[in-house]
Amino acid sequence: MRLKDRVVLITGGAAGIGRATAERFAEEGAIIVLCDLMEEAGREAAAGLGPDAAFYKVDVTNRQAVQEWADAVFARYGRIDVLVNNAGVLRDGQLVKFKEGQVVGQMPERDFDLVIAVNLKGVFNCTQAVAPYMIQSGGGVILNASSVVGLDGNFGQTNYVATKSGVIGMTKVWARELGRYNIRVNAVAPGFTLTEMVRQMPEKVLDGMKARTPLGRLGEPRDIANAYLFLASDEASYVSGAVLRVDGGIVVGT
Repeated sequence: MRLKDRVVLITGGAAGIGRATAERFAEEGAIIVLCDLMEEAGREAAAGLGPDAAFYKVDVTNRQAVQEWADAVFARYGRIDVLVNNAGVLRDGQLVKFKEGQVVGQMPERDFDLVIAVNLKGVFNCTQAVAPYMIQSGGGVILNASSVVGLDGNFGQTNYVATKSGVIGMTKVWARELGRYNIRVNAVAPGFTLTEMVRQMPEKVLDGMKARTPLGRLGEPRDIANAYLFLASDEASYVSGAVLRVDGGIVVGT
């Protein structure tokens, strides 16, 4: 019961790594508050996490909506101990596609803007809304979802890589700024992980991912959840500003 009675906020908690993290934290005694845009799945997830768990439909790109969520959670529970900034989207595409001397495609500006808004500004919005409550309460833990591609880069992911690299930068800044208030800030960088979305990929693609991973398998959402659990617990009480790779040893692009 490493997180007994601690109030944990998880964005993008309706599915995938977010939901696995919620379930893992609940096993350790945490009170889970989820937010997501997928309302039905979010409510279903919260229903299985104990009587005190809750779900809120929140768009993390909307600063006012995020603030209202943080205010409501603090009013209900009287504290916020952990924030897991997990919400994210993908809109892959090459910067430019060139064929026979002509530009035949490029990443749409709307796709760049959307990924930046959710994956980067959303992390900023949620952290800025929650941090004052942690300061008032004497401390807390902020955990940010980065990715191995934020460290290594990846073909066709200009927007996604920019956000995951940016999250690492913000993590290091906030560890410096918030450490004086007993708030630890860390990032987790998953490798190829078998979320619902990844499972729908063709078998050939999945086999290629496995072949590039030294441990010979893809990660399970629970593997990532266990990393978040360690960083959220008192066992990591002297860990801040860190980026923990959970990737089976992969180096993307090699």
